[in-house]
Amino acid sequence: MRRTTNRGPLIVVVTGASAGVGRAVVREFARHGAWIGLIARSHDGLEAARREVVAAGGRALVLPTDVASAEQVEAAAESVERRLGPIDVWVNNAMASILSPAVKIPAEEFRRVTEVTYLGYVYGTLAALRRMRSRDQGVIVQVGSALAYRSIPLQSAYCGAKHAVQGFVDSLRSELIHDGSRVHITTVQLPAVNTPQFSWIKSRMPRHPQPVPPIYQPEVIARAIYWAAHHRRREVWVGWPTVKAIIGSKIIPGLLDHYLAWVGYGAQQTDEPIDPNRPNNLFGPLPGDYGAHGRFDNGAREESLQFWLSRHRTLLGAAALGVATYAAHRWLRQRDDPKGEPEPLRLSRRERPLKEGMYG
Repeated sequence: MRRTTNRGPLIVVVTGASAGVGRAVVREFARHGAWIGLIARSHDGLEAARREVVAAGGRALVLPTDVASAEQVEAAAESVERRLGPIDVWVNNAMASILSPAVKIPAEEFRRVTEVTYLGYVYGTLAALRRMRSRDQGVIVQVGSALAYRSIPLQSAYCGAKHAVQGFVDSLRSELIHDGSRVHITTVQLPAVNTPQFSWIKSRMPRHPQPVPPIYQPEVIARAIYWAAHHRRREVWVGWPTVKAIIGSKIIPGLLDHYLAWVGYGAQQTDEPIDPNRPNNLFGPLPGDYGAHGRFDNGAREESLQFWLSRHRTLLGAAALGVATYAAHRWLRQRDDPKGEPEPLRLSRRERPLKEGMYG
């Protein structure tokens, strides 16, 4: 089904559009007929994404951009509006990460992860708002993570940035409500996803990085992000691991500290050793088109029952209310029935002649 506005096709901007979740999001919006501004650093990945949008019947604008630069993000937003039209949906997804104990991460690497993963969201959000507020419409989708609520070892830079995004968005949402703005901002909190990032992130660990199982395919996330862009939810959680991490962090944070200290190192590495000097994309893109999937297709989940239940929570709530109402009605009827009259005695065929002989 093709989604359009009164003006024509939906105009969408996706940051981190060249690979991983961003690439899957591009494909999902393109499948519904959107015109898309593609923001990332990788020329190869962006050009491949553009071809996929065109093949789906849409238009795409390649915008090589480092989201750590507010000026570059603003220029990209201006180009989209000038060449494609007014932006309806802005998806902040670009990220950078490091797998390393915090004490081994130099200051410049902490800064870089923060500039991309946190400030990149700030710059993208503000660029979108400068255009959406005057029209009093538009949606900004922040691609979050369960790690915005429950940090894990070896990802202090990334977890810190995701926590910062959460604080920024909560503050901004209240400001939009205060102003009576119809611009909607939502966050989609993710579980572990099978993306190429584990083949290119900076790592100081001895074995190959991996997402903490269970792992979901990026298409599951893309469908959730597309859905979130068309429904006014404050947050959307994807996958039972996300639910457990968020709720667990509120109920048993100390126990999780110790549990993650025990399992968190091994769960984020395969058994395969890696070269400590392997190429990474922290300060610059790697050549080539990496697509949406990483190397963990085997066993990665292609659906999320939890997300299905979340999408249909109104219907499920109504059904649960109906069952509860019926049960309460039955209980009240049984409670209010008079107790004097015993139920008539039921006799078997063999017993009936005996009874008739005794009293006949």
